[in-house]
Amino acid sequence: MDVTIGRRGFLGATAAGVAVTALPATAAAHGGSTGGSTGGRTGGAVFRWLGCAGWRVDIGATTVLVDPFLSRFSTGLFSPPFNPATPLTVDEERIADLPGDPASILVTHTHWDHFADVPHLAAASGARVFGTLTTYHVGQAFGLPEAQLSPVKGGEVLDFGDHTVEVVAALHSRNAGYSMAFPGVRHAVPPRPATIADLPEGDTLAYLLRVRGGPSVFFMGASDFVERDLAGLAPDVAMVAVPSTDATADYAPRLLAALDHPRTVVPVHWDDFETELRNPPPVVPRDRERLDAFVRAVRAASPRTRVLLPEYLTPYRFGAR
Repeated sequence: MDVTIGRRGFLGATAAGVAVTALPATAAAHGGSTGGSTGGRTGGAVFRWLGCAGWRVDIGATTVLVDPFLSRFSTGLFSPPFNPATPLTVDEERIADLPGDPASILVTHTHWDHFADVPHLAAASGARVFGTLTTYHVGQAFGLPEAQLSPVKGGEVLDFGDHTVEVVAALHSRNAGYSMAFPGVRHAVPPRPATIADLPEGDTLAYLLRVRGGPSVFFMGASDFVERDLAGLAPDVAMVAVPSTDATADYAPRLLAALDHPRTVVPVHWDDFETELRNPPPVVPRDRERLDAFVRAVRAASPRTRVLLPEYLTPYRFGAR
């Protein structure tokens, strides 16, 4: 059931008629491929989108999670009014089989839609959690042992044998008021968080995962960045968060140029992540328009870059340049 993403174009379109790489549901159901060669070495890595900015990456027998938010409880974000006092809950039954047995969990920032399930998943699996100092302290507040938490800042290149992870300092996206929800950091272990407002942004990171003998893949959890910090990364694939406003100037062209025009861009953080994991991924009209605008911007800024609109839990393989 793997889908191999190669050099040639594929079928699919957004609502606005922008050509993209997309996987029809029938192809996923019947194990079909969208066509084309691998365009390089895949290194045995399989990538599955978990919704929002979340990913499961299986590299041989090793599983890495990025921002896994699988409980997907409602806060009113997609069906207002939004409730900052929404209790943090973990749907243990729903998420039991989805994350596999992770060895590592990479956290971009500690907002609930990136972090809420991480303490439970780490406690159940023994996975090591990587993130900012806020992630480190909030993880301890949830009862994770200090020895299981690895604070990182950006610039670290971590060797795991069959893959490496480069930590990249990043920025959180801005809302229409040039601010963000729940700003702040935690410099010490806080009381155990109870609501989504108890999980601050806590600074933001991105990650470059390089599979030995396979592709290099860049993961964003929010839609802003520091161009200088991306110099030389040149990933084969970029999992790019779709901006929710126009507060960040020239987002797509600056990002794609800084990343040296990746072969494939996979938009993330555009779905309604407060519903069940069901294909096709749900998207509210407002976010559909933003997704279409983002795809147009990518095509205009980097015509040779393919855009893949992922489906939930569908296995994808990517080739190296």
